[in-house]
Amino acid sequence: MLIGISPLISPELLKTLSLMGHGDEIVFADAHFPAASLGPRCIRADGLNIKDLLEAILPLFALDDFVTSPATMMDTVEGDNTNHNIENEYSKIIQRHFTTELKIEKLERFNFYESSRAAFAIIASGDTEKYANIILKKGVTPCNAQNRPRNR
Repeated sequence: MLIGISPLISPELLKTLSLMGHGDEIVFADAHFPAASLGPRCIRADGLNIKDLLEAILPLFALDDFVTSPATMMDTVEGDNTNHNIENEYSKIIQRHFTTELKIEKLERFNFYESSRAAFAIIASGDTEKYANIILKKGVTPCNAQNRPRNR
C-alpha cells in the first residue's frame, strides 16, 4: 500500500498510468464495452464504477490542456434509454481536478470504438451504467508535480 494512492488503483493500473506519455489516451469502459477484443492492453477493474476510478486517478494524472477537450464520451444511440446525468457527474469530478473549464466531447459509438483501438490501454470496469465510457488524454506532468494539489 502506498500513501496517497487510492486502494482502487491496482498495481497494474498504476504502472500503466506511469508509462503513459503526453497525448496517450486511456479508456475507462463500462461492463458492456468490448474491452478485451479491441486490441490495446486491457486492465480489469471488476466491481468498480468509473466515477470512483476517475476520483482515484485524477489527482495523479495530468490532463492534456493543449487540445480542445482531453475527455471524450461515447454518444448515446438515438432512441436508447440511458442515464443522461452521467456526463454531468463526470464533468463535476474532472472539474475538481482540472482548473480550466472543460467540456466533454461526444463521439459516435463506432468512432468511439475506433479511438479505443488506438488507446494506450482500456480499463474494463464493472460499471453497469450504459454509455459510461470515457477516454482521457494525458497531458504533461508539471515540473512542480510533487507540490501541485491539482492539474493546471
